Amino acid sequence: MRGMITVVFWSGMAFAQVFDVASVKPSERIVGKDFGNQISVKPRGFSARNTTLKRLIGEAYRLPPHQVTGGMNWLDVREYDIEAKLDAPVNKDEIALRLRTLLSDRFGLAFHHEEKQMNVYELVVDKGGAKIHRVLDPEAPVARRQQDFRGDMREFANLIALQLTIPALEDAATPGIGRGLPPPVIDKTGLEGIFDIDIGMKLELGLEMFTLWQRMLQERLGLKLESRKAKVDILVVDRAERIPTAN
Repeated sequence: MRGMITVVFWSGMAFAQVFDVASVKPSERIVGKDFGNQISVKPRGFSARNTTLKRLIGEAYRLPPHQVTGGMNWLDVREYDIEAKLDAPVNKDEIALRLRTLLSDRFGLAFHHEEKQMNVYELVVDKGGAKIHRVLDPEAPVARRQQDFRGDMREFANLIALQLTIPALEDAATPGIGRGLPPPVIDKTGLEGIFDIDIGMKLELGLEMFTLWQRMLQERLGLKLESRKAKVDILVVDRAERIPTAN
């Protein structure tokens, strides 16, 4: 089913920011937050498995979890499967625009913005300069390991935020699982493009995750986290339908 048409104007012409085909449905099996939402963004489409509406909103508006809030208690619990396709390739920003239209059309999403003063971590370039390099062809296939990351710096900052919720390792035989709301980590590196980053690190008993990440960022990547107070844009969900409209 095609999404509701949102129109933008450019040089006197109108263009519909929609997917050519899109299926949206509640997940048949709920796996829970610890499983992790499965999202894939490609030039010809977008797919999600067991993904909450809160995560989908964050993906559409390029916001981390702490910048999406709302009154519905199911927003970060109910899970959905999405398969959306395009006839021609587009970039990530254009995929996000189409996802916004899809959420408005299928979930009746309505929201407003607020500004809030918060304690945040800013991801910045260290004094010695960044030690990472852009991927020349982001669409080229690459052998991936579990500890590899590929994405932009905004996505990398979101990954760090999730990692910081993992408690210090107290038992080498029992890997830690993240708990609680991720702290705000905001990309202030000024680095643009897609990067391949090896995020593998040796965990140390009793050492908190922030210390481990700060060490890795500075020594291997030429980046660091700085604590700040900052005004942050918050997307507040006013309304959304729990059951999306039919395909």
